[in-house]
Amino acid sequence: MNVTAGLTSDTLPWQCVTTQPNQLGESPFWHPLEHRLYWVDITARQVLRTDAVRGSVQTWDLPSEPGCIAPAASGGLVLALRHGVFRARHWGGPLERIATLDYDPAFMRANDGKCDALGRFWIGTIDETRTAHNAALYCLDCRKGRAPLLERKAGPATTANGLAWSPDGGTLYWTDTPSHAVRAWDFEPANATLTAERILHQFPPKSASLRADGYGGRPDGAAVDVEGNYYVAMYEGRRVCQLAPDGTLLGQWETPAQCPTMVCVGGEDLRTLYLTTARQKRGTEELEALPLSGCIFSMRVKVAGLPVNCFLD
Repeated sequence: MNVTAGLTSDTLPWQCVTTQPNQLGESPFWHPLEHRLYWVDITARQVLRTDAVRGSVQTWDLPSEPGCIAPAASGGLVLALRHGVFRARHWGGPLERIATLDYDPAFMRANDGKCDALGRFWIGTIDETRTAHNAALYCLDCRKGRAPLLERKAGPATTANGLAWSPDGGTLYWTDTPSHAVRAWDFEPANATLTAERILHQFPPKSASLRADGYGGRPDGAAVDVEGNYYVAMYEGRRVCQLAPDGTLLGQWETPAQCPTMVCVGGEDLRTLYLTTARQKRGTEELEALPLSGCIFSMRVKVAGLPVNCFLD
């Protein structure tokens, strides 16, 4: 169904992909071989997927919160959970631990992440106390049957988000959400090195919002299209923003939920933009006004996005 109630007249129409809301939907990706959309509900400790044709949703319960997932080239998934990074050879299959992140799971967990073009799994973390500022970005390399190599690549941070790469692989994007800044680095793919850190775009904080109707949100999950434009979900800002490769704000689309969490591209032509959202810890008045908060949405875009990268092991 079209979701247009309460949106401005210039908002592109969003389609509701699911009608059963998640508490904290995150980490969506389009599986090109299965023609399915995958995502997680972090709070519910679930991986979910939906069939693009039949529209049915399958759920898979996990032993702890999944921060991010990615498809594996040889089948199944790689999953970063609160208590470790695991490999599952098929849907619902046994979890094989392949790495342990360097943090106390009582206060931290995995958050936003995805694979790079060479098949390494990049995992950001979150400090749930919001005080220690000890979250980071890690890279896990399991290629060619090697012993898993886990390296810290960036930080410190509080809430790792916004991970993406430019189409040529030469730029890595990442954000520490509370900073309201999207950062960029020069990226050398062969050795996964980051240099020349800079701010791509600085969004205003709550106390200095430029939106006349209130807070514009802070950057959460992101995706990049074939022209190098960076799409980012603005948590609490009820919008998705599009940034040019130089950081210029090109456009924005109001969303059917106050808390969009992450975007990805999919469909046969990679011109469908999917959006996960959240409803946890939101007030009654907000949820009455935006009852589909927590659902998955989609809209068509003019420029194709980049396909998902697969984990190699």
